[in-house]
Amino acid sequence: MVNPNRGAVGFQSSEFEQKYDRPSKSQLKREMTALQELGEELVAQPKDRVMRVPMPEDVREAILDCQKIKDHEGRRRQLQFVGKKMRSLEEEEVAAIQRVLDGWKGASRSETAAMHALERQREKLLADDQALTELKAQHPEVDVQQLRALIRNARKEQAENKPPKAYREIFQILKQLQPQPATPTEEQHDETDQD
Repeated sequence: MVNPNRGAVGFQSSEFEQKYDRPSKSQLKREMTALQELGEELVAQPKDRVMRVPMPEDVREAILDCQKIKDHEGRRRQLQFVGKKMRSLEEEEVAAIQRVLDGWKGASRSETAAMHALERQREKLLADDQALTELKAQHPEVDVQQLRALIRNARKEQAENKPPKAYREIFQILKQLQPQPATPTEEQHDETDQD
């Protein structure tokens, strides 16, 4: 005899599933782990950076206390406490903290890329004499005589395996020629001045 509650006779598997109004245990655990990792990321930052992050004072104190602890087990327990404090934050507060951390990561990536570009430019100057002419065309204020002497000395240092004094000086000169990026507060002032 065919059971009318089974198979193709009108039974749908979703009829008897329970509907939940709250997140699953797995989802809660993922969220807690993400907040714990965010707290650990803050602990890894220097103190002056932590002081600039918008967060409640009790959370900041827990993070700064954790930075002071050197004992492995004590630090582990304090990190757990930081995670607990992070879970007490509102979503908007967590989002603000995450934005600040993401901004720092982006800034450090762009700084690293700029340094690599300067290093490539320095290598080009050492390898090709035409590169100095191109640099002079881009930056008329550069002291060509000084730079030519530094390039000559850097090549000599490399050939004789001496400490790279001139090599570093070339990098500093190239670094000074780069435009300085505006800080976020300066950009905000520029935008308000235009209104």
